Amino acid sequence: MLRPSRLASLAVLAAVAVASPSVWAQQSPAPAQSTPAVDPAQKEAIEQVVRDYIRAHPEIVVEALDAYQAKKDAEERSAQAKTLTSRADEIFRSASSPVIGNAQGDVTLVEFFDYQCGYCKRSQPDLERLMKADSGLKVVLKEFPILGPASVTAARASLAAQKQGKYLDFHTKLMGFKGQLTDQVVYDTAQQVGLDLDKLKQDMNDPSVVAELRANMDLAEALGVQGTPAFVINDQIIPGAVGFDALKSQIDKDRAG
Repeated sequence: MLRPSRLASLAVLAAVAVASPSVWAQQSPAPAQSTPAVDPAQKEAIEQVVRDYIRAHPEIVVEALDAYQAKKDAEERSAQAKTLTSRADEIFRSASSPVIGNAQGDVTLVEFFDYQCGYCKRSQPDLERLMKADSGLKVVLKEFPILGPASVTAARASLAAQKQGKYLDFHTKLMGFKGQLTDQVVYDTAQQVGLDLDKLKQDMNDPSVVAELRANMDLAEALGVQGTPAFVINDQIIPGAVGFDALKSQIDKDRAG
């Protein structure tokens, strides 16, 4: 005896086959001989069975959506795992991405962030605390300006500040800024930390700066990173401002493993 869920599945498949025979024709080998068209009355009867069953058992729709989401999640995790392996050098060891903490550390934490992201600002003290408590932690910062033009200006300025040896000073100052970020705020902050503003503006258009931002956008897409902050520790992608304890726990697991 067929279970209700199995019966529903067969009914749905039958309805799809009747309503869209071209779909099956594209996916299945052509039959050895032609088959007669389904009688309109039969088609209507099958569709009515499907409608009645779904009305009587609406939970099968939820079950189908849950199964679909589970499949999509599994596919996403598989794609992420492949990217973490195949593009590990770009993610963890890129020469163009700023590094803070211990550059030779035994554990690497990567952060995708935006200077206008309030959750990134909230996570900044956690990162500073982690680096202070863990002398073996390497932090790679991926500028990921997705929240507007001012974010792009800030990211370009930060990468340009790296050419004057003041990336960390500028980054820390800008992450601590409270209020609406504008281009003028970015330039004022640059002057406050002692950057040569004329040189900074020139370096903001350097091809290496543009290339780094493009590379970060490409990596984020490949990893399925859609928001900030997003952290990567070995083979784990951790979205959101999860806090000090969660990050430390993953760092400890990576080191132990």
